[in-house]
Amino acid sequence: MSFQIERGLFKYDFIDYHAVLCLRVDADAKEVRKRYLQIARRLHPDSCAAASDEEKQLASQLLSKLVNPAYENLSQDKSRAEHTAVLIQMGKRLAQDSASVELTTDNAKQLASTPNFDSAYKNAISQVAKIQYKSLSQAVEAIAQISELNLVYLMRSAGKSLKSASSTPATSGSNSPNSSNSNTAGNSSAPPQPKEDPVFAGYMRRAQELIAKNQLSQARVELQDAIKMKPNSNQCHSMIGVVYMKQNQVKMAKIHFDRALQIDPKDQTALEGKTKIDKILKKTAPSSGKKSTVSEKVASKSSKSESGGLFGGLFGGKKK
Repeated sequence: MSFQIERGLFKYDFIDYHAVLCLRVDADAKEVRKRYLQIARRLHPDSCAAASDEEKQLASQLLSKLVNPAYENLSQDKSRAEHTAVLIQMGKRLAQDSASVELTTDNAKQLASTPNFDSAYKNAISQVAKIQYKSLSQAVEAIAQISELNLVYLMRSAGKSLKSASSTPATSGSNSPNSSNSNTAGNSSAPPQPKEDPVFAGYMRRAQELIAKNQLSQARVELQDAIKMKPNSNQCHSMIGVVYMKQNQVKMAKIHFDRALQIDPKDQTALEGKTKIDKILKKTAPSSGKKSTVSEKVASKSSKSESGGLFGGLFGGKKK
């Protein structure tokens, strides 16, 4: 059994683990665990209240192919941070191309226009969470609806941060726009270069060394930490884009190359990476007659795909 979802963030070849668990995109580890336990109790073979064998089989498949992999990714600090970083970048990219985004649910459309979108988003997620896995046949539809809410929230959050960022150069640092020290020819075109942070430089240096040794996973961790420190470093985004390319994660690479070019349109590494990606996508587009299902995408990321795996470890349920 496979699950195909082509709405919300899933439409962009991205597995929305938060939607699978019906969590806000800013949920912490405790919230992830609490929500997972609620869902797992409903779906696990030892506690599932489904009336028919067909429903029990569906519950088992939902647990093993969607819910467990989502928990595995969001319960670990490193993987959750990486997942969230990608979500933020996707929100920024889609916010700049909002005309291409298609919304199908009333909740998502309302969230796109309501002034107080933060509280509206939290309330909408909370309401859907109450019914998400009550009707197993509608669970995938519920996941798609939640992913649309996540998509809109990320876009609106990105739009707010972009507006804020656009005013930052004029007021950043100790000098104000009216300061006598700011009336130089160079200040109107480019902000002063800050001194290099030794901790950040250490991340970048170690990442370069690890890339040279082809230790890509470790290099990616260093660069993820660097991005947390300096999310607007084009050098960092282009370098992690290279790492993702070497790992054949083209979509992830594209997100970071795009971000690097947003920061610095002349970033040579990002330009070269983007060119390579465009060539790859042109070659693969005609032959990709069938989209991968969500369960196929998560299969390679999860080594615990049996229905009792994680839940059994937490509750000691009996095996059948």
